[in-house]
Amino acid sequence: MIQLKNVTKTVRSGAEELTILNDVSFDIAAGQFVAVTGASGSGKSTLLGLIAGLDAPSSGVISVDGDEVTAMSEDGLARLRSEKIGFIFQSFHLIPSLTAYENILIPMEILGLDNVRERANGLIEQVDLTNRGHHYPAELSGGEQQRIAIARAFANSPKIMLADEPTGNLDSKNGQHIFDLMKDLHSRNNVTLVLVTHDAALAARAERRIVLADGEVIRDDLT
Repeated sequence: MIQLKNVTKTVRSGAEELTILNDVSFDIAAGQFVAVTGASGSGKSTLLGLIAGLDAPSSGVISVDGDEVTAMSEDGLARLRSEKIGFIFQSFHLIPSLTAYENILIPMEILGLDNVRERANGLIEQVDLTNRGHHYPAELSGGEQQRIAIARAFANSPKIMLADEPTGNLDSKNGQHIFDLMKDLHSRNNVTLVLVTHDAALAARAERRIVLADGEVIRDDLT
């Protein structure tokens, strides 16, 4: 489902070049739940951005569901993200002027999918917020906002879910709830889930753990 071959990412900082990722290679099978861990600055979030085509590597090849991301046009990348990839962010990124229900609905309306209201109702029920759908993000707790963000991420039935520190802004109880919810939806929808987290306890509950340090893979094992 996801393949990285000799992926390196460097950026210029003043007169120097900094290596964010260095010759990273691995495959992730369809339906697998992988946690990517490592200290701050190890390249975790950069890795997710490269997989999604939000940034380009300095060298190497990335393929997603048979498409070579590193050879695609901007239009092709936008289509790939809208049709095959869902995102869950640490800071929720809900649209503040839309209700919780509307935040879930809008990605499906943009793609022109059928039965969007029925699907939105089903998703908001799956995250146990049916009675909060008419509320705006500012009227929801952090945990509730993240649950809406997860429902929105699953709205277009993506094959791949990329989650960047989705529990980072939550207390431990809400963080555990969010993790359990993602794991349940991953299993129920057979989605390939790549989770970036600094929480070793959560990472240990994934099927596989990839550990980065200084831009390199130092461990890659089944948990």
